[in-house]
Amino acid sequence: MTLPDLQSTQTMPRKRKLWAQLSSLQSNSSIPASDALKSPTTTLDGNSSPKSSKYFVTEKKQSSQLEADFFNQPCISLAKSFLGQILVRKLPDGRELWGRIVETEAYLGGEDEASHSKGGKQTQRNAAMFMKPGTLYVYQIYGIYFCVNVSSQGEGAAVLLRSLEPLQGLDVMRELRSTSRKGSAKPLKDWQLCNGPSKLCQAFGIDKAFDQRDLTQDAAIWMVPGQELPGEQDVVATTRIGIGNRGEWSQKPLRFYLRGNKFVSVVDKKMEREMAAMEPISCS
Repeated sequence: MTLPDLQSTQTMPRKRKLWAQLSSLQSNSSIPASDALKSPTTTLDGNSSPKSSKYFVTEKKQSSQLEADFFNQPCISLAKSFLGQILVRKLPDGRELWGRIVETEAYLGGEDEASHSKGGKQTQRNAAMFMKPGTLYVYQIYGIYFCVNVSSQGEGAAVLLRSLEPLQGLDVMRELRSTSRKGSAKPLKDWQLCNGPSKLCQAFGIDKAFDQRDLTQDAAIWMVPGQELPGEQDVVATTRIGIGNRGEWSQKPLRFYLRGNKFVSVVDKKMEREMAAMEPISCS
């Protein structure tokens, strides 16, 4: 299985960049990068990511991961910093699913009318939002689906993981998604696997059992640093989705996604046009 063809950049096509990224992360492994991408049963085993950043640490999971200092950021900053990072889910049978975070939403806690912790209200359901940064907050919607958030700095603040770009284990993701779909639906395309908060939870096998888990300590789910991190010009800031009428909070640009990425759930074409109009015209 290969990564889908992606739009090229000025320096290197994104497809080649993603291959290089996984290759670097497993350079100490005997498993070739190409094999890791082809087989959903492959477990990445490298620990050779750059050590210059304080956010890198080698853990027993046998891959470099993001540690506590990374998550200890203000909510909006963390929501933006997540873009380009990689979520890893290790299944009970040892297989690993990898997905690049391409879309997030920030929920700022007590002042945020769209947050589950608005007014500083703490309940058994939202307790994870008040725990240390890097704690998972998983809740159920419609009595069926799940959404996963990560706590940040700030009382009751958390970031919703909204969409992922699948990197490894796509066949397994397809199987996990199919169990939640009715009838003999057509096989999902790659871009449909994780392009929404509930979809990514289905594809990664994330349910209420993951609530209050620590991303820096858990053996079944963690994050590793991406090596293709976006610049400010690559990030679209726009309004959040599905929060209803929350007054001024409905209009605040607290959703962030990678511009031009086809794995994003909902694209704001108007905002992207405005960004393009503001870009300087290069003279060659």
